[in-house]
Amino acid sequence: MQSYEERLTAPRSWWVIAGLIGVACALMLLPLGTLPMLGGLIGGAALAAVAVSSYGSVRIRVVGDSLIAGDARIPVSALGEAQVLDAEEAVAWRTHKADTRAFMLLRSYVRTAVRVEITDPEDPTPYAYLSTRDPERLVAALAAVRA
Repeated sequence: MQSYEERLTAPRSWWVIAGLIGVACALMLLPLGTLPMLGGLIGGAALAAVAVSSYGSVRIRVVGDSLIAGDARIPVSALGEAQVLDAEEAVAWRTHKADTRAFMLLRSYVRTAVRVEITDPEDPTPYAYLSTRDPERLVAALAAVRA
């Protein structure tokens, strides 16, 4: 049973930029003729779209008794207190308050985050920093699984 899922999709403006990259590639190949120009437009836009899509495809899920954040799978039993971070606190925890040993799943275009302590004595990671658009719901899902 899945109690929480979020995909950290890239903002719409990034897709516009991907299209503009295709236009830039087309303009670079314009002196070579129409066919290379079209190839540059399609190829450049497609490559930029793949890059935007892959960067924005990361997901955060609470499934069963695990927190899955990107490639990391952490059992809820190994997690401590979860803290909701507003935009200002999120910036602080990903800059001057950050610990180099922490697991950071951050996306600059997502302003809020959750900081979850990792209490497993075998794991040197002190906490997980997770960018999320709905931090209250993620904290509630973790608390529900723990209860």
